Amino acid sequence: MEFASRGPSTPGKRLFNPSEPSSTQAQNVSSPGGSSQARPTNQIRKRLSNPHNVAAPSSEKPAQLLARGTLPGSILTSGKPQGHQLSSPTFDDTRMVSQPKTLPISQEQLVAEVKGIYVGLVMVEGKCIQVDRKQELLAKEAPAGSPPKLNNEQYQALIALHRTLLHEHHDFFLASQHPSATPAVRRLPDKYAMPARLWRHAIHSFLELLRNRLPASLDYMLAFIYLAYSMMTLLLETVPKFEDTWIECLGDLGRYRMAIEDDNVRDREVWAQVARQWYLKSANRSPKIGRLYHHLAILARPDALPQLLYYGKSLAVPTPFTAARESIMTLFEPTLNPVAGKRRYSPVITAIVRSHAIIFTGQSLDTFDETLGEIKTNLDGHIARITKKYLEQGYCLAISNCIALLGYGAEDNPLALLLKSQPTDTDTIMRDADSAPSLAHPATFTAALRLFMQTTKIHLLRIGDINTLSFLHVTLVLIRYLASRPAAASLIYPHFPWTSLVRSLNALAVLHPPIRTAIESPSIPIPDSDRASPPRLETTPLAPPTSTMPLDPSQLDIAGAHDAVAPAKDIFRPFPEEFAMQGLGFTERYFPEGWFADENVEPETHYLEAESTRSQHRPERILWLGVQIARLAGEWMGYSNVDGYTFSVGEKARECFEAGVEGEDSGSGSGSGSEYGEEEVYSDRDSKARSESGTLMMEVDDEEEVKREGSEEERRRSFLDMRDATAITVSLDGKGAVGDGG
Repeated sequence: MEFASRGPSTPGKRLFNPSEPSSTQAQNVSSPGGSSQARPTNQIRKRLSNPHNVAAPSSEKPAQLLARGTLPGSILTSGKPQGHQLSSPTFDDTRMVSQPKTLPISQEQLVAEVKGIYVGLVMVEGKCIQVDRKQELLAKEAPAGSPPKLNNEQYQALIALHRTLLHEHHDFFLASQHPSATPAVRRLPDKYAMPARLWRHAIHSFLELLRNRLPASLDYMLAFIYLAYSMMTLLLETVPKFEDTWIECLGDLGRYRMAIEDDNVRDREVWAQVARQWYLKSANRSPKIGRLYHHLAILARPDALPQLLYYGKSLAVPTPFTAARESIMTLFEPTLNPVAGKRRYSPVITAIVRSHAIIFTGQSLDTFDETLGEIKTNLDGHIARITKKYLEQGYCLAISNCIALLGYGAEDNPLALLLKSQPTDTDTIMRDADSAPSLAHPATFTAALRLFMQTTKIHLLRIGDINTLSFLHVTLVLIRYLASRPAAASLIYPHFPWTSLVRSLNALAVLHPPIRTAIESPSIPIPDSDRASPPRLETTPLAPPTSTMPLDPSQLDIAGAHDAVAPAKDIFRPFPEEFAMQGLGFTERYFPEGWFADENVEPETHYLEAESTRSQHRPERILWLGVQIARLAGEWMGYSNVDGYTFSVGEKARECFEAGVEGEDSGSGSGSGSEYGEEEVYSDRDSKARSESGTLMMEVDDEEEVKREGSEEERRRSFLDMRDATAITVSLDGKGAVGDGG
């Protein structure tokens, strides 16, 4: 993609050279107040020419002028173009010019040069502020919808003025960050907030002036966006100290370019992607800054779940962007209106967004049961229908649910208060998880808890579907985080579907046999590219199963749920959901140091993954998290490697189940049924939907399971033992459920 050239520049834009001839011209520059101030005598550059030297008006189009770099240098004053013209040296291009000699510059010369540049910069900056404010006042005084018009020469004069300010900033940054500059000189851009001033006065205010005059200013706005984009990329290469600022500015410019593209949908998508990649790069470098996620949420339109993720994250990170509380309503308000919401999204997506809208606003709480019922009815079929595509939607939903539990950054959220007041201790065992006093929680927190548990249960019941593992990954990261915070865990653990989690983990260990040293490692297992992939269904030391319904790997590749493992040489990088989780409080001390340090990986690849990630690496991570939770919260879930890799329900979880707490509907108030409990039975219609999707579903009869809970030996039966005991319902033929096992 080509961008406009920098255009005419002040001759000899370089630092002082003592070998320069004495004939170098140094001129006085006029201050905004009318007084003049001489540049230091040792200046080697001709800064601004006499303001009375006005370029002749040009009849050429602005795009042609910009391409040639010959926009007039007149300044807009009282509607009459005036200003200065930057002179341009002429060279004889018929002869070869030898490279000039470069001599070291002294500290005194460098300081004088920086001061001189700053004098000219302040003068031009003041003029930009004066002109932009005047045009803003004229626009406010004009009738609504008819801002004052500017002619071609006036637009060109404004572009030339702001271009000059951009060049002055560029010179200032180069001089102040010169290799021979002292630390005091290098700190000058920070001391005087130069990066922020560059964006505010040289770019943003002028872009807003042009935007308010669309469509008449479209050509000029395009020209200036390309000009500013080129300058930002130049600063990104030459002044790396402020790299984070330049990257975000490039994202903002890309967003402006996208916003004004109404006719060409392809160009709009291209610039939206450009802006998104800059913001993703910036967010990866500064993951705790909420403002960046707010920008990503705007670019995610019209996709609902990514918007929900980014808006929520912009409020939940340590440096929240509070303005997102207003912006997020553009997503929520249509879904609170059932008619409008159904027109925009599918029923299940509408229900998910509406449930978060109810939790966020505290409005329409009386309709939350109905909304949760829609999720319960439609989510399972939605997962089966879109298969691989659900990997992205799954972690968006899981992260949004975690953010809702934490109150979208609200300081009075019960869970957030307990997490804030409790120190981190990763060695704490969950013996006091129920020691916190029972408090009356807000209705919105109860609704968020119900949503979290219900959606988790739906995913856990899809045993064998690896497309749900991105959701489970995020959920288990939160559960592990709570394991070392007993008071906070007491709000979540008694209601968590531990029995469903145990079944899901045991099934995963059979379908994707892990390496023992990997899942039992104290730190996150890093896949080794030279490590051979383990056999899909090999478990030791158990004898081969003799069931009449063997789990043949060839029968598991249905509807994309169990594709073949990719070659072992695939390069591993963080999972997409890990980039999405980065910066949130519950990921504290989860990622190893330098986990996201590979800056050679382009941002657009953060949310792409190799097949081995989906079918091998992520299952291993899920099992590792299961082992970690079992070690930290052994009274809720156990783990043993004696007979394979077996997880079991802990004492406290069994007590909650028997007391009806785990299966209790904590928010419906009806007292009947189980909303996210272990005794929920899916209808024949739901079973058929799962079998038609081709996903291997394995269900254990809950009554038989409860009878076996009393025996320690029975509790530790491996998944293969349960399969051989015909306690599992399996559907492989795509025609419906086979029947009740046991």
